Formats: sequence, structure tokens, C-alpha cells
Amino acid sequence: MTAVTGGYRRSRSRFAAAGAAAVVVGVVLSGCSGGSQGADANQDGEKFTLSASSPSPGTEIDNVNWGMYAEPFSLDYAYAFDYPDNTVLSNVCESLFRWNADLTTSPGLATGVENPDPLTWIYTIREGVKFHDGTEMTAADVVASMLRHVSPEVGSFWASSYQNVESIEQTGDYEVTVTMLQPDYLFNASLVGAPGVVASAKTLEEAGPDYGNSSTGVNCTGPFQFESWEPGESITLGRFEDYWDQDLAAKAGQITFRMLPDANARTNAFQTGELDGGFMIPSNAIDILRANTDAGDLYFGTDSSVQSMVFTDLEGTFKDVRVRQALMMAINRPALIDAAEQGYATETDALTTRNVWNEASPEIVDEAFDALPSMPYDLEEARRLVREAGAEGSKFVFATASINAAMDISVRAIASAAKEIGLDPEIQTMSNDKYTTLFSDPEARVGVDLLITSWYLSANEPLEMYSVLRTGDFSNYGGWNNPEFDGLVNSAFAVQDPDERARVTAEAAQLAAEEVVWGPLYETVTTMWLGNRITGADPSINYMYFPWAAKIGGR
Repeated sequence: MTAVTGGYRRSRSRFAAAGAAAVVVGVVLSGCSGGSQGADANQDGEKFTLSASSPSPGTEIDNVNWGMYAEPFSLDYAYAFDYPDNTVLSNVCESLFRWNADLTTSPGLATGVENPDPLTWIYTIREGVKFHDGTEMTAADVVASMLRHVSPEVGSFWASSYQNVESIEQTGDYEVTVTMLQPDYLFNASLVGAPGVVASAKTLEEAGPDYGNSSTGVNCTGPFQFESWEPGESITLGRFEDYWDQDLAAKAGQITFRMLPDANARTNAFQTGELDGGFMIPSNAIDILRANTDAGDLYFGTDSSVQSMVFTDLEGTFKDVRVRQALMMAINRPALIDAAEQGYATETDALTTRNVWNEASPEIVDEAFDALPSMPYDLEEARRLVREAGAEGSKFVFATASINAAMDISVRAIASAAKEIGLDPEIQTMSNDKYTTLFSDPEARVGVDLLITSWYLSANEPLEMYSVLRTGDFSNYGGWNNPEFDGLVNSAFAVQDPDERARVTAEAAQLAAEEVVWGPLYETVTTMWLGNRITGADPSINYMYFPWAAKIGGR
């Protein structure tokens, strides 16, 4: 690594990716494809409708207490790879571009980008932005922040976003130029999330490996600044008075994130007012909270998440694709949605939601989804496939955590389906925190064959999903190897035209679906509770990378 002002350059050998291009969490999201507070069904017969926002606040407010199901692993953007991490960090640290509530993008810490040729990206950095310590942000800070994703010493979970980067250089006081080894049109799209976060170069150097932990915190540019972290209890942020975007200046003086792993305790705290709000509402609490309009309002909003089974060992029981197909066919997904999610979910055969394909033409998106194979509920066919594969009586370890009722119900239902077709599941229950490590630590997955994930994309690009299933990728948890698939994904990176890139991505998606690398179960939506003291936040998955809490004020 060279000096910050000089940038980064490497030889034309492929960078060994140590990170993933999408975000994962080992939980079952509570929700479906739309919703808002109110009656049991809307005029179209659905249980809920999407809300674009909540009412604007009428006043500022001194403090907000926000509930979360688990504690962040880190507030270092290089390791922010889960819902708790990004729920907090998005209000403190900002990216080069913003991810808006409707999943479009707009300028953030970069005011513009040029792509003069397929190998060059030139970013104009916003002037007049201050870090929380009062120093001014420059291009040098952007370079230093980006360099961490290619540093083996850092080991960023997001390094694969930088896999095709040859150099990162400061080419002006407020200009950064990134040169690619080969064309990569996913790279720029990824900068709306963690790969595009900018932190103070001085603080990064001074804090070293302690950056982002409970004692050091972070030094960024967001509308809130880090104040304190009581491990296992809470994280407190305070309003940053010198925030550059006065249109998004924080309306709350302070927000405290409180960790309540027990879903029932969290739900009770919403109703009593101990907690003012929260995302990811347990599905078995949705109807209770919708009915309690005196305590607050429940909202349903845009999401990019798909609930899936992940086969983490493709050398054992699930080595044969027929066994993976059989397990998918043994699951009555409509019944699972009713039991686990109280009907607040939508069955899908895809690993992505349609809204992340919004750069492509609608007809091309239709073709992509129509081409995916469907595996309807069929126990007899599933049993036949297991017998044909010689897998009757085969054991497998199914990892889980008691995060909420939906998680418990889903695991039991899938395990029961496995038994119905002749497989022998062993459920391995672990703590919430340990379960999360399954997605970042290969050693933690040793001996585990199956787990559940709610996987959301953090860019308007379905290629982000399929890139993580390539041979050797950080999030290719089962070690799947398909040269044809790898070739399609790698070629898609270089396609500039969104329609043509979508066509190539669709071919890769079909291969992954046929091989059942992951088993999609259903789509979810963002669920959000706002108690009767507060309003203003948007019910959208963009809360992962947008300073959503700045919009919260008093009713």
C-alpha cells in the first residue's frame, strides 16, 4: 500500500477476493411483498399495501430509542456485513452515492462520476464536507477508505467488489480516479453501499485494527456521530451539528440503539413505549402491533430480500443435485408462509426480487423470471429423487438460532419435510451472534450442511447476487464450481448496456436455479414500527445505506 495521496496500484494478477458483493444475515425476515398499518386486507384482497414513507415530523425530538434483535459485529464499514451493523452505521458513515427509498441512486459524497472509457472511473468529490472531528474531507480520505478493501491486512468482507480494480489514485484535491484491470460495470453500482463508504484517513491510521470497535467508534460524515457503545446493551449516536446536507439534518438530538435479542421482549417494549421504533418486526407480532394503533403504527415497505436455504456443504448429503431438488419439492411453501410469516410473504423461484433489475427493460426482466425452473410441492417426486440419488437415510446438520418464531417454525417445517422424503436432519441450535458468524467465518461452518438466510442486495444490479456464487467467492458457502456459470457472470461484468447485461445475468441465474445452489423460499418486505412519539422514517431496505434516522422527529 502506498501513501494515501499516491493511491493504490497492483500488477495484473487477479486479486484474491476476501469479501462478498452482497449482504447476508442468518435470520428469517418478518414480512412479504407490501404493507401498511390498517385492516386485514386492502381493496385488492391483499393483507397489506406498501407505504413509501411515514408522515413528516412536526417537531424536533430530544432522543429516540430504537430496538434491534442483535448487536453489531463491528462499526468498521469493511466488516459491516449484517443488518445490525448497517442499521447503525448508515446514520454515521456515508457512501459516494446514496441509495434512496425507491432504490434509485443519487449523488452522495461524490457529486458526479465519469466513465470516459471502459477501464476508467473518475469521481468528483463533494467539497465542504466535514468529518465528525471537524476536519474537512478531501479526495485523500476517499482513496484511503477505498484502499482498505484491497488490503490483505484489513481483510475486508467487501473485497470482491474491488476484484477488477488495478489502481485507486488521487488525481486532484477533489478527484479520485479508479482504473480497472478489465471492464466492471458492477463496481460503480456497488459504491452506494459499504464499498463506497468514506472515513477519515487520519482516524483510520491512528485507530488501526481498533477502528470501529466499542472503545474507538468511527469518524465519518453522517448526520449523527458516534458517542458510546455499551457492549451487549446499547449504542448511542448524537446529532452532528456541522452536517453538510441541511435538508437531511437530524431532527433528533440523540438516538440509542438497544439490543433486545428476545423477540417477545422487543414486541412488548414497542407497545409500552420503552422502544420508539424498530425494523424487522417478528411475524407473529405483526397483527398484534397493527391492532395497537394507540401505541404506534406498523409500516410495510420496499425490500430486496429473498428468504433462502443455503447448502453449505456440497460434498456430503447435498452433493447430488437431485437431493437438493427433492428438499425444495418437499417444502409446501404456501403453507410455510402462512405458518412462519402469518401470510406476510410471497412465494418465489428467484434469488432476487424484481426491483433490483430496474435498470433493464421490463420485457427482459419478464423473460429472466419466466425462464427460471419451478419446483412445486410434490412429495412423491421428491421421494423418488432421493431414492434415485441413493440418499435415503443420509444425515445432515441444519444450523439455526432462536431469533424469532418464524425462524423456529421454518426450521422445523424444513426438517420435517426432509424426514418425509427419507433424509435424516440434525438441528443444531446456536446463539444469534454465533449464527451470524456462519456467514463470515469458514471455520464456523465446518460440519454444517444447511442454513437459512435472508439475503438482500445493496445495489440495483442482480449481477451482485450471482457474482457471489462464482468459484472461490467469499459467499459461495457450499463451494459450488460451475465453469459455464463463472464464465457468464464474469462476462456480464464487462457489458455496459443494462439490457444486454441483464440477458447474460439471466442465463447465469437459470444455471444456478437448475443446480439449486441456494433454494429460494419466499420474498419479504421491510417492516417498521414507529411508536406514538415519533414519525418521519421511510419503510425501505435503503435504511442499510441511507441516513434514515435523520428524518425522525416528533409527531
